[in-house]
Amino acid sequence: MSQPDARWMRHALDLALRGQHEDDEIPVGAVVVSAEGELLGEGWNRNITQSDPTAHAEVVAMRAAGAKVGNYRLLGATLYVTLEPCAMCAMAMVHARVSRVVYGATDPKTGAAGSVFDLLTDPRHNHRVEVQGGVLAEEASQRLTNYFRAKRGRPLI
Repeated sequence: MSQPDARWMRHALDLALRGQHEDDEIPVGAVVVSAEGELLGEGWNRNITQSDPTAHAEVVAMRAAGAKVGNYRLLGATLYVTLEPCAMCAMAMVHARVSRVVYGATDPKTGAAGSVFDLLTDPRHNHRVEVQGGVLAEEASQRLTNYFRAKRGRPLI
């Protein structure tokens, strides 16, 4: 794990916590960073708050990044997200031409970056996204687990 990867993942974890506390959303945060290391966009899950099934943290962050650069293509960008992207988010990254995705916790139910599906590196697509998983995975996983345990009235771990 590189120092920049850890730094940006910490930022994504902070956003996830913000979304949990401010909006009572599932704590997933995402950050889009340019090839030069500039923050282009950030976000957290907004599905409940916006009544929008597409408002995953990754999509929120990519929308902000696209608005900042004035283009839907995010060439050279790295997307940091605290949970392995789902199929919808993975394909949005392919269409946005994101260069790299770095994620924290693996999603054994709907992960599309290598665990359940492998959409980001599929050679049939016209663009492939480099994948780095497991960055600060234990912390990201524990936050998600504790969020759901608290919702169910179970003790935190």
